[in-house]
Amino acid sequence: MQLSDFDYILPEELIAQTPIEPRDNSRILIMDKNTWNLEEKRFFDIADYLWENDVLVLNETRTINARLFWEIDIFPKWKKEIKKVEIFLHKQISLDTWECIGYPGKNLKIWRNIRFYDDKWNLILNWLIEKVSEMWRFIRFDKSWFKFLKIIDSFWELPLPPYITEKLKNSERYQTVYAENEGAVAAPTAGLHFSKHLMKRLEIKGINFAFVTLHVGLGSFRTVEVEDLTKHKMDSEEAHVGEKACEIVNATKRNRKRICAVGTTSMRAIETSVSTDGFLKPYDGWTNKFIFPPYDFSIANCMITNFHTPESTLLMMTAAFGGYDNVMKAYKEAMKEKYRFFTYGDAMLII
Repeated sequence: MQLSDFDYILPEELIAQTPIEPRDNSRILIMDKNTWNLEEKRFFDIADYLWENDVLVLNETRTINARLFWEIDIFPKWKKEIKKVEIFLHKQISLDTWECIGYPGKNLKIWRNIRFYDDKWNLILNWLIEKVSEMWRFIRFDKSWFKFLKIIDSFWELPLPPYITEKLKNSERYQTVYAENEGAVAAPTAGLHFSKHLMKRLEIKGINFAFVTLHVGLGSFRTVEVEDLTKHKMDSEEAHVGEKACEIVNATKRNRKRICAVGTTSMRAIETSVSTDGFLKPYDGWTNKFIFPPYDFSIANCMITNFHTPESTLLMMTAAFGGYDNVMKAYKEAMKEKYRFFTYGDAMLII
């Protein structure tokens, strides 16, 4: 398939600017990929579509404050300068080094130290810019990982997508209720619909939870610039699938129960860690797996996902799972019925 096959025109008013409260009251479009039937429900109704001993695969990554607007003190050898910059953490390379996007590039020159101060002019962070490639930088900081997280929690901002223009009042609303492992620079948005109350209802019904981690990076949202999708290269994202998750998912598969991937990130994680015999195996590493039609999925037989941006790799994966014609039909229906799209938008359950 070609990139242009995944283009569509979305009215701007359908881009959700604020999250729905309570979380599980968002709308959800139920799509049967075998019959093409569509049903309109509320998200808390997913309990009616899952049965005892089914499993939800959930990405328990936690989004860090990865965006900084700041005045920095640049120290070349001969003088001191104050400059304004915007820095966006993209991917952790090592314990003390991150790949970043920086604006403007002229203020983030290679081999310079940049020093961040608080409002009392106390040095809080010192970075060395090590490598440059257009907007991209490798920056090494002088704090331990845990001290660094503490600093960015205090001074940095959550990296909301550029199409969201309204300020988020409660930062926890950009985290899932089961978020555990810090490291993502964007939220696994399909999981934002789950409330603690809904999780308890599902648990009482006998639904199992398998937790995996995929630290969402900018790669999932990077613009695809080639018409031939076979030539697109995904950025790597850190993924962890533990033995416990494998045991739960594999037992579910052997018992022929439903395995539901919550979001494209969970789906990418389990498709990365699948063994040659079609079962899940522990995985700890990086994945640049790019899923687009046609593709044979090995683990999940249903999927919960949001409505994604045109020509995005997330939409391509959704179309690969639900069938291209089915998914594009569902998107047209969602626009007709004024569903909310993107990060804070409504959801779709593909069964």
